[in-house]
Amino acid sequence: MTLRPAAAETAPGAAGPPVTPPAKAPARRRLRHRPGRRTSSRARSQAWAAYLFLAPWFIGLFVITLGPMIASLYLSFTDYSLLAPAHWVGMDNYDRLFTADNRYMNSLKVTTTYVFVSVPLQLAFALGLALALDKGLRGLSFYRSVFYLPSLLGGSVAISILWRKIFGVDGIVNTFLGWFGYTGQGWVTSPDTALWTLIILHVWTFGAPMVIFLAGLRQIPQNLYEAARVDGAGRLRQFRSITLPLLTPIIFFNAVLEVIKSFQSFTQSFVVSGGNGGPVDSTLFYTLYLYIKGFKNYEMGYAAAMAWVLLLIIGALTAVNFLMSRFWVFYGDDN
Repeated sequence: MTLRPAAAETAPGAAGPPVTPPAKAPARRRLRHRPGRRTSSRARSQAWAAYLFLAPWFIGLFVITLGPMIASLYLSFTDYSLLAPAHWVGMDNYDRLFTADNRYMNSLKVTTTYVFVSVPLQLAFALGLALALDKGLRGLSFYRSVFYLPSLLGGSVAISILWRKIFGVDGIVNTFLGWFGYTGQGWVTSPDTALWTLIILHVWTFGAPMVIFLAGLRQIPQNLYEAARVDGAGRLRQFRSITLPLLTPIIFFNAVLEVIKSFQSFTQSFVVSGGNGGPVDSTLFYTLYLYIKGFKNYEMGYAAAMAWVLLLIIGALTAVNFLMSRFWVFYGDDN
């Protein structure tokens, strides 16, 4: 049996006791998280540590890269000989490049020929060798290291001197040709063949693009080749329909890098020609002529103008490569 408190009896018509509403509980204040001094000081110390580690890079960027670039841009509009203060001449250096300097135009022609002949030959040779090494050859790591060595040594002074000896009058090439009754010539001293010896030297430095091609070949799914063989496709058909399309990003990457590097070639021409671009300016590379103007003739303002024109040429060619890549480079997510 449950006991309930008796309700207070109220006379009919009488007003009941006033009802007091329950008191509201005090509203709780929302506490906002405020970082303490300890947390903020730790964040600042971490930021300073990051800036400290990045300081060498920032110093190199502003002191070694951007500073000289801005200075060379200014000097390209001046007549500066390293021995006297720079004198402002406006666009005279650029006007002289394209209207009054036949040797400059010849250096541009020689360099363009060198780039557009040697780069495709080098990439084709590197791709062919990568295809040969991709067939499960024993000791692949050893052969890959051996074939990569020319890329490390090809731009050195020692290899350039050796190349001059190989293609000289008494070099290995003429000795080999003499076995077949052919009297050779001085390949590096003939205007008709001197540039081709440098092109062969550039093709010989195929190691870096070959390693990149080999890595790209390893990324192609093997089930695509199995399906092609089931459909009766031969090796040539597989190469045209599977290997080559899937390697187009690698080809594009290697082409951009090699074009930029080839325009900057200097050591080979300097050593083989004796520093003058001979014979008859047949090996006068752009960078070699820039060196002659700046550090032999002391026309530093003129050389600075040549450097900026070279930068614009390389930038324009790179932009054209990127624009044209949409028509022939195939990516895996393309439809």
